[in-house]
Amino acid sequence: MKDVASLPAELQLDNQLCFRLYALSRAVIRGYRPMLEALGLTYPQYLAMLVLWEWQAEPPAQPSVKALGERLMLDSGTLTPLLKRLEQLGLVERRRARHDEREVHLGLTSSGIALRDKVLPLRKDLLCRSGLDLSVTDGLREQLDSLLMQLARLEG
Repeated sequence: MKDVASLPAELQLDNQLCFRLYALSRAVIRGYRPMLEALGLTYPQYLAMLVLWEWQAEPPAQPSVKALGERLMLDSGTLTPLLKRLEQLGLVERRRARHDEREVHLGLTSSGIALRDKVLPLRKDLLCRSGLDLSVTDGLREQLDSLLMQLARLEG
């Protein structure tokens, strides 16, 4: 068996940004798991609720499934079962748009709105337990946003 040092550096796993991002994503989701279990949500459902809470505060012109998919970068095949489950949990309501029956609009139920207040203390506890320096995470988020925009330009 050949020594890993003879493998080009760009083919070594530890040198792959994509692997680091993948591993980090999995670690973050694991960190959120206890909070999300207490709320009865999965991580993707939590992300959808974050957007819907944003929309509650500042409604978009079209609060549609399509707009949510674009915001979360999810296709409708992933989003539809997620929204059905949130609807079964009594957190979200889906309704056909009056102007176009093909368009489905989303809204929060009173339970969905109330859930937001339960998230804040759990999230603060999660951040406190993690020991993360918020200034570091803010800078990292900005760098990741920049990288995401650059990669999106390659796709478009």
